[in-house]
Amino acid sequence: MPPQVERILEKLNEKGFEAYAVGGCVRDSLLGRQPKDWDITTSARPEQVKSLFRRTIDTGILHGTVTVMLDGAGYEVTTYRVDGEYADGRHPKQVVFTPDLLEDLKRRDFTINAMAYSHKTGIVDAFGGTKDLDGRLIRCVGNPVERFEEDALRILRAIRFSAQLDFSIEKETCSAVMRIAPNLSKVSKERIQAELTSLLQSGHPEKIKKVYEMGISQYISPAFSQVPWQSFQVPDSLSSEKYVRWGAFLRMAGPDMAVQVLKELKMDLDTISRVRVLAAWADREVKAEAEEVRRAMSRMLPEVWDVLAELNGYGERVRCLTEEIRDRGDCLDLKHLAVNGQDLIAVGIRPGKEMGRALEELLDRVLENPERNQKEVLLEYFLKQNLAGNQEA
Repeated sequence: MPPQVERILEKLNEKGFEAYAVGGCVRDSLLGRQPKDWDITTSARPEQVKSLFRRTIDTGILHGTVTVMLDGAGYEVTTYRVDGEYADGRHPKQVVFTPDLLEDLKRRDFTINAMAYSHKTGIVDAFGGTKDLDGRLIRCVGNPVERFEEDALRILRAIRFSAQLDFSIEKETCSAVMRIAPNLSKVSKERIQAELTSLLQSGHPEKIKKVYEMGISQYISPAFSQVPWQSFQVPDSLSSEKYVRWGAFLRMAGPDMAVQVLKELKMDLDTISRVRVLAAWADREVKAEAEEVRRAMSRMLPEVWDVLAELNGYGERVRCLTEEIRDRGDCLDLKHLAVNGQDLIAVGIRPGKEMGRALEELLDRVLENPERNQKEVLLEYFLKQNLAGNQEA
């Protein structure tokens, strides 16, 4: 454990309270993984926790959570609790504090997340979490139907954990997933999207297929349920960035459906824009010629082009041309064009559509031959074209 976590546990113990590291940090430690967060559970009430530490934040004090600040980092400390009735299939109406650690662990989702640890007691594992870690299983604590009825988001969490850990979902838990799947309609699209994103960013993104195979997709969104998912795979060389994984998943859906899926899931606009490009260019051929590669590169951000080249399997020659184009600094967009709007105004072009068309025409000339990207050369061409046009008129 980090020394800060040990200090928090020791301080609580000194004052007569029980305290443990709990949940994912225990699971990850047992798996030999580096925990992202260290959560602490304690018999102390929130006001008692606050009285023991100099700097605290009321993160979720109504639900018993106080963040203790030590050495510039925050550690969530939550009082043992029992959740009340889940009226909306997502959130308990109320929580009741309890002095019993096992009552607190009993309310958690999966056995592998329902373990606690302290140096004084070692592992507290009342529900077979260590056994399920050894068996590489995702299993609900207690009755799986009840766990999923309490919080339908746990349905996607089960699949997400199976992808992150490369575990199987235990048979009864799997049956409960399919039975309670309609309750996902009660969960916000933002939370659903976050779980699906984590799943896609995992070491086994292909396990998103389980969402379809288990009959869950129809309860996520109309467009999502129509995605062609059967052949989805992610090349090992691709990064786990959000837009990259969503782009790989939605590329064969086409740009319109890809955008619709992400809009229904309340995705951010930057990710939508990047995925739309990847879907629009899915399997589109790009000849291994400098001009054609430049034109393709000009249609998207540099990093998106690199992802597209990987997904579409462009050959070594296209990759070499890409590097040559970048090393030379070839102009690929209006920002790097040697002529700008002020230059065109100076030769009599009014701002607006006419100027936009003129700049695009000049960029097209430069994409054809990057040596033309000189102010004098471009203005001379533009003036000649203008003069010829006026004479014809």
